[in-house]
Amino acid sequence: MPSPAAASAVPGEPVALTRVRRLRADRARQVADVLRAQILRGDYPHRTLPDERALMLEFGESRNTVRDALDLLRCDGLVERQQGVGTLVTAKKYAHGLNRLMGLAETLREHGPITNEVRTAGPITPPRVVAQRLGVPAGEQVIYIERLRRLSGLPLSLDLTYLPSDVGAQLLAEDLVNEDVFALIERTSGRALGTAEIEMEAVNADPHSADVLEIPRGAAMLLLERLSHFDDGRPVDLEYIRFRGDRLTMRAEMRRA
Repeated sequence: MPSPAAASAVPGEPVALTRVRRLRADRARQVADVLRAQILRGDYPHRTLPDERALMLEFGESRNTVRDALDLLRCDGLVERQQGVGTLVTAKKYAHGLNRLMGLAETLREHGPITNEVRTAGPITPPRVVAQRLGVPAGEQVIYIERLRRLSGLPLSLDLTYLPSDVGAQLLAEDLVNEDVFALIERTSGRALGTAEIEMEAVNADPHSADVLEIPRGAAMLLLERLSHFDDGRPVDLEYIRFRGDRLTMRAEMRRA
């Protein structure tokens, strides 16, 4: 992969390009980024990456740079290198779209069954900030639901959900093990969900979350806060969701206005 050039310009004059000397680590990261995207798109359905010589030709890089790139992917848990076989894709990530307001089972249904371990469900007096975001009076109880969500048996996310009592109480008699909260809300209330506000950040797995999700302590996770509204704008579902970073990737299609 040829080294890029740095641009320097004087206003009103043509841009002058200067060749930049790049560290091998920078070039390896560049190769790893492209390979990671190919792996996540499913470009290697037979699980075997091209051999080192083919990757050297494709990226225009040295053998050591390619090996460093593969080591980065191995540290991410995406590939493993087997003597006499080559580099194999070992882990699959599942794309969670951000274009539509959908539950996890709706989003990932083509990948396998989603089941839920209900860790707790019932009324609580929420923290003040939770009450404010749901638009309920301070001191008024809400319904709290905590679930460990699995895809084909694999722990995928830990979901903490707060709902106003008039909406959430109806869910306690429903099938929280096999159904999405979104679908249950719409069916029991007879009302449609409309919009959601989402904030997402990368966090390290605390000891408890790591044990529940069966990942190493300190491993990368995606923490998503989502406040969903009915189609009339009323806030109805506040969630804090911890996703395994090694098994989920977020995707969206955006347009420049």
